[in-house]
Amino acid sequence: MREMWSYLSTNYQQILELLGQHIYLSIFSVLVAVIIGIPLGILISREPRLSKPILGVTNVVQAIPSLALLGFLIPFVGIGSTPAIVMVVLYSLLPIVKNTYTGLTNIDRDILEAAKGIGLTKSQTMRKIQLPLAFPMIMAGIRISAVTAVGLMTIAAFVGAGGLGYLVFSGVQTVDNAMILAGAIPACILALLIDFVVGKLETSLSYERTKKSGKKTSKKLILSFVSLIIIIGGVFAIYNKAHADEKIVIGSKNFSEQLILGNMLADLIENKTDIKVERKLNLGGSQVTFSALKNGDIDAYVEYTGTGLVNILNQPPANDPQKVYDYVQKEFNQKYGISLLKPLGFNNTYALAIRQDTATEYGLETISDLAKISGSLTMGPTIEFPNREDGLIGLTKAYNMQFKDVKAVDGGLRYTALENHKSDVIDAFSTDGLIQEFHLKVLKDDKGFFPPYYAVPIIKDETLKEHPELKQILNGLAGKLTDDKMRELNYKVDSLKQSPAKVAKEFLEKEGLMK
Repeated sequence: MREMWSYLSTNYQQILELLGQHIYLSIFSVLVAVIIGIPLGILISREPRLSKPILGVTNVVQAIPSLALLGFLIPFVGIGSTPAIVMVVLYSLLPIVKNTYTGLTNIDRDILEAAKGIGLTKSQTMRKIQLPLAFPMIMAGIRISAVTAVGLMTIAAFVGAGGLGYLVFSGVQTVDNAMILAGAIPACILALLIDFVVGKLETSLSYERTKKSGKKTSKKLILSFVSLIIIIGGVFAIYNKAHADEKIVIGSKNFSEQLILGNMLADLIENKTDIKVERKLNLGGSQVTFSALKNGDIDAYVEYTGTGLVNILNQPPANDPQKVYDYVQKEFNQKYGISLLKPLGFNNTYALAIRQDTATEYGLETISDLAKISGSLTMGPTIEFPNREDGLIGLTKAYNMQFKDVKAVDGGLRYTALENHKSDVIDAFSTDGLIQEFHLKVLKDDKGFFPPYYAVPIIKDETLKEHPELKQILNGLAGKLTDDKMRELNYKVDSLKQSPAKVAKEFLEKEGLMK
């Protein structure tokens, strides 16, 4: 608890900023869902033949995993707030559409017949009879959507939209419970607060409906509020579009090393030029960051040559560092209009790590030693490792090994699982700071299976044409980071809980790369 309060007092400004982003994204998404969902509910109540297909589609959308939906949206709408808003709107439609439809179709037929008998038209019946009677059911759907939206929006950090999920994702990667709670607790409080506010709004509007003047006032209030949110959102989107070419956007993947390197690139550009720099850090894995670069949502980030070869270009693993670099450089440039700059100096290749007691018990030094007893051990890798040719798929073939069980756990949590004896082997990166913190044994890749993963900045050719000075500036990092140096920087973030921005800046100043 003391660590929690210490983190809050030190980082309260960042937490408030992320909370503001979270509130805006959540409320805007729900309002858009209301504007779409209520008319859809009214439509299918009037046209019953449309109810099954429309409700069926909203049900199917609800069943799609949120991360899968985000991954699908990225190639079409890019990264940032747009895919996050689209995702939440799609997930919010079902309760709003279904509750509107249910509320309108379950009204006593005698009441509708009476309305018809006194000469009300269909639109008058809908406006004066059906909607007021269905109002509590409609508000219940909106209430469900609003609360759900707050939780869903934590995933917005996965695509660079910000929000409290940024703290949760970062905390998971660095095994920092204080950071996780700093994101999770405000999100929970916000969900409860929104539930309370929507409940009060429902009660207030229900009361106001009984008074003619109150009805007009509440209508004006709601319309004004909705219009304001839409106008703000429109202005925000137009502004971002208009200014997209006036700044350099630096991205990164979602682990400590990438956050450090992303801050280094941004700091160098800010320090040596007058160009405005925007940081879109802590995105997802290679698919998200590389797609963002291709689509122009970011201008540069640090990639690894092995990842470029195997995962992006779908080539078999290779072991010659220079050949891998040359091939990736050529293909990236020809296929995507992306340039590789000079390598930073360290090779963050895959490694297999085990506890010291496991190494002592079985006398393990190499991966070949591990292969002999792998059938009695459980592996707890990152989620993507079992599905990579340069990961578990190829590793099992090269070393003829088969683990008793494979339980994928992403981020820094796999280290916690290993320490708690929930797994026996994990995939690690050679520069991971958590290897040192958890005192793990790294097994030697005696068959040289893992390809080289030299870190290298990659940047859009269009960006270099517009700002050719960036090439020399970013190449100033070339060869400055050895394996040991990078591991030390990661250790400061993962174990000493220093911020990636601070660690990056201090390194650049120490190396004389900042003015």
